Amino acid sequence: MRQLFKDYEVRQYVVQVIFSVTFAFSCTMFELIIFEILGVLNSSSRYFHWKLNLCVILLILVFMVPFYIGYFVVSNIRLLHRQKLLFACLLWLTFMYFFWKLGDPFPILSPKHGILSIEQLISRVGVIGVTLMALLSGFGAVNCPYTYMSYFLRNVTDADILALERRLLQTMDMIVSKKKRIAVAHRTMFQRGEVHNKPTGFWGMIKSVTTSVAGSENLSLIQQEVDALEELSRQLFLETADLHATKERIEYSKTFQGKYFNFLGYFFSIYCVWKIFMATINIVFDRVGKTDPVTRGIEITVNYLGIQFDVKFWSQHISFILVGIIIVTSIRGLLITLTKFFYAISSSKSSNVIVLLLAQIMGMYFVSSVLLIRMSMPLEYRTIITEVLGELQFNFYHRWFDVIFLVSALSSILFLYLAHKQAPEKHMAL
Repeated sequence: MRQLFKDYEVRQYVVQVIFSVTFAFSCTMFELIIFEILGVLNSSSRYFHWKLNLCVILLILVFMVPFYIGYFVVSNIRLLHRQKLLFACLLWLTFMYFFWKLGDPFPILSPKHGILSIEQLISRVGVIGVTLMALLSGFGAVNCPYTYMSYFLRNVTDADILALERRLLQTMDMIVSKKKRIAVAHRTMFQRGEVHNKPTGFWGMIKSVTTSVAGSENLSLIQQEVDALEELSRQLFLETADLHATKERIEYSKTFQGKYFNFLGYFFSIYCVWKIFMATINIVFDRVGKTDPVTRGIEITVNYLGIQFDVKFWSQHISFILVGIIIVTSIRGLLITLTKFFYAISSSKSSNVIVLLLAQIMGMYFVSSVLLIRMSMPLEYRTIITEVLGELQFNFYHRWFDVIFLVSALSSILFLYLAHKQAPEKHMAL
């Protein structure tokens, strides 16, 4: 609560409870994955906790959170205050209709499952969550090397910053002088209205109308100039802040830590290219891996080197480490993203709705993470997870992830290329 909502007070206790419970049960799912690998607890006990965990989190994501989002949205509309419960129910029913229709175009589960089965809910939650994961992963795979690598930094000197700051100060002085002229003109017009009597007669009325129209046109032109200069000052200020940030990044890139992140940037660039290539191969050849990457990697290495090696024993321990890293980085990355998002758009009226939206996104993200992490686990550790999740079309989710990842990554490359190309042109124009 202190980290996520320190700038905006979330007064509704039910919002705090829903967010906390969603986060707790999301983390518990990852804990159960680690328990599967380590063999902690009896298998029947783990199955019970898996079932309980999924039922609770699906109840929250499908029923509670959407209803309360609709309730708080309606509460912010004064015209609907008297019947906010009714309108909240209508919004929830609308959500349920589109949520249910979401499953029609996708081959996500076996047709033999009933309408109220857990598979019906988790399959639809998985589609939304996997789409979200793929979008974030595609953008992150491209944005990470772009952010870390000093190669993409444009050259910024102190002279560039001083010239832009001087331009900004000149613009601010022009705005102040024009606003003074408007204020003086308003005061003069007010004093004339107070000192002189109202004009009488037909010619006096015509004279007063013509002079006031001329004066108002003059003031309106000055006000238009002020508006244009204020817009220019905003652009100059943002550009100045961007130049300062770039200069700081250039200085930081010369430090040891900066060189380390620059090396990571090159590593992630190779990873991004490899991931895009593999996603393309998977889509073109309709391929989904049947063996987890750790076991497959160890088998290839052992066969290549021709050494005696206990593949099953070491795949368990390395899978545990790999899954642990995936879990920690997923939770950390998502919380950082949610925090930035919350700071950017939250306000005193919308904070409750936004926190609930973040809880919804977080829950769907983590449920779909379980669907995808399952493939990274050796076959013997997937048994209970597969039983709990039901007869879902797991291959579909991996193919869908590859498609959305590829679209997101290529779109991000295009967007960052255009942004990087236009930055010097914008600086020259200003």
